[in-house]
Amino acid sequence: MRELQHEEKTARHLDRVSDALEGGVLSQVKQLVNSLSGAEIGDLLESLPQTERQVVWDLVEVDLDGDVLVEVNDEVRAGLIRYSSPDDLVQAVGDLDIDDLADILDDLPDAVVTNVLRAMDRQDRDRLTQVMSYPEDSAGGLMNPDVVTVRPDVSLDVVLRYLRLRGELPEVFDQLFVVDRSGQYLGQLRLSELLTNEPSSHVSELIDSSTASIPVEMPARQVATEFEHHDLVSAPVTDRDGFLLGQITIDDVVDVIREEGEHMVLTAAGLDEEDDMFAPIVQSARRRWVWLGVNLVTALLAALVLYAFQPTLDELVELAVLFPVVMSMGGIAGTQTLTLMIRGMATGQVSARNSMAIMRRELAVGVLNGLVFSVIIAAVAYLWYGNAGLGVVMAIAIILNLMAGALAGALIPVILRRMSIDPALAGGVVLTTVTDVIGILAFIGLASYLLLLN
Repeated sequence: MRELQHEEKTARHLDRVSDALEGGVLSQVKQLVNSLSGAEIGDLLESLPQTERQVVWDLVEVDLDGDVLVEVNDEVRAGLIRYSSPDDLVQAVGDLDIDDLADILDDLPDAVVTNVLRAMDRQDRDRLTQVMSYPEDSAGGLMNPDVVTVRPDVSLDVVLRYLRLRGELPEVFDQLFVVDRSGQYLGQLRLSELLTNEPSSHVSELIDSSTASIPVEMPARQVATEFEHHDLVSAPVTDRDGFLLGQITIDDVVDVIREEGEHMVLTAAGLDEEDDMFAPIVQSARRRWVWLGVNLVTALLAALVLYAFQPTLDELVELAVLFPVVMSMGGIAGTQTLTLMIRGMATGQVSARNSMAIMRRELAVGVLNGLVFSVIIAAVAYLWYGNAGLGVVMAIAIILNLMAGALAGALIPVILRRMSIDPALAGGVVLTTVTDVIGILAFIGLASYLLLLN
């Protein structure tokens, strides 16, 4: 429901801005755009053709530019940076949080990076260097080193006075982190505990250590799982020795979840989530050549198998009408299993320990579905052509192909992952080849031996 509301909201913003652009009322466009958040402006810019995008980007206020650059995909960001002056970029990114700045720093021109670093104090530069030393898709790459820490031996009154003196607090602030004098992480002091207990109480009496810290090397995908399992708003990040390095907040985790969803959907079609929807036509076409070429090779392989049975097709024209049914049924069954496996791998629910059990289960599901639908398809084939033998061949072929689809859908992701290939990227192509080839062999091969030989 929330995703649908987000899509409708983006569509409304796009319609209103497009109407204002067509009417040439730039003052209205500027007012509309600058009333949105950085994320909403980012969605809007990604939805506009490049010419209109440049016009709208020029109307975005500089204090929003940094937030927008963080939100848009890599290719759109590169284009927006090209449209911007170095001075505007320095001003735009100067107030970003350390973790957000780390995400886009490599995309900025060298001169801008130099000026941004010069404007930062030494502590912030060291924090930025620390965050950028970790992989982008790890807890270290997600974390913000700006955290509020307290010692266990102070009273709540002292903590409250410290917060007032500190003034500026992190944007997402639901707890303080308790550390010893050396920076070793001890636990959390929730904001609710701080505000509802007696000021004379000590932090040590209220430490919550029930939720473990997140190791700095933990993959971003697993971080998202931890937030889901423990209903976290923020979480501490520690090194191997237990020293506090920073914190991860829910807004960063939401970005990870969204990126993972986009990755699974787009890579299944051979696309990149960082591509610009309105990139030049030739550029977009070239990016798709490799994937289309791979699909062409696999399709030719299936056609080659079909060509080997051409004499059978010449004698039994009915097969040419019916064999797409066999292949499509196997493909759908395999895709269901493949999707289930890829999702399970993404959430950590599929591992070496349970993959065989899942494979056996999916194979059993394939057999059961094959038995059910083979009866239906055999009856249809008999009613169409009055050929009982053809109906039997159809039934057996459906059972075999649904079993093959289920087995391939379970095995292919496991094999591809062991080969360090993204199952979401290559799984669909391999699966289609397997189900097409086995479908042709099962159906037309059986027809050759059971019908023509008799």
